[in-house]
Amino acid sequence: MEVKDLGAKQIPEALRRTRAVAILRGGSGEHLDDVLDALVDSGVRCLEVTTNTPRALEALRAARLRHGTAAELGVGTVRTPEQVDQAAEAGAQFIVTPGLDEAVADRVRAHDLAYFPGAFTATEVLRAHALGATAVKIFPASLGGPKYVRELRAPLDDVEMLPTGGISPDTAGDFLRAGACAVGVGGPLLGDALDTGDLDGLRSRARALLDATGGAA
Repeated sequence: MEVKDLGAKQIPEALRRTRAVAILRGGSGEHLDDVLDALVDSGVRCLEVTTNTPRALEALRAARLRHGTAAELGVGTVRTPEQVDQAAEAGAQFIVTPGLDEAVADRVRAHDLAYFPGAFTATEVLRAHALGATAVKIFPASLGGPKYVRELRAPLDDVEMLPTGGISPDTAGDFLRAGACAVGVGGPLLGDALDTGDLDGLRSRARALLDATGGAA
């Protein structure tokens, strides 16, 4: 099927500046608000809460009220157009998907949100770009590593890429030097904070991440 290049929303300024998306997934939901606040206060200003995290939309809606324009907040693991609608209603500014779905892409465009669809091969990356990706989430990034991102970027240097999956504060810089516009970091950044509420360790890892990406204030 022929696909026309549909254009894309620009990369959010907070992501352009910090070059990192914090991915919040899991836990009971009890500590979600505190973790969101601790990350924003630490300087991580682009945050994704996944649909399979308890209280995801409730927490995102409340965080938008607390932080206003200080943070870019989005919803991840979006798999259906209905989930796009729910995310937009909750105040999401961007949508992240694990793969490619044209109906989801259409709904994201209808809401005029930034769009980060998951892809891995060159064919998938081109498809995501044609569907209007703001940047293509290269997932799982740990499977190919920074060298794989560098090789993808060689012929596709007009496509913004955001590697995600298995990236830590220690390896984030390697992916950026390989040509990524930013990185998505989940478990290695969050640790057990969503389960235990340990914010001290979280703040330390957040500072390390921003030091690695050059996004620290």
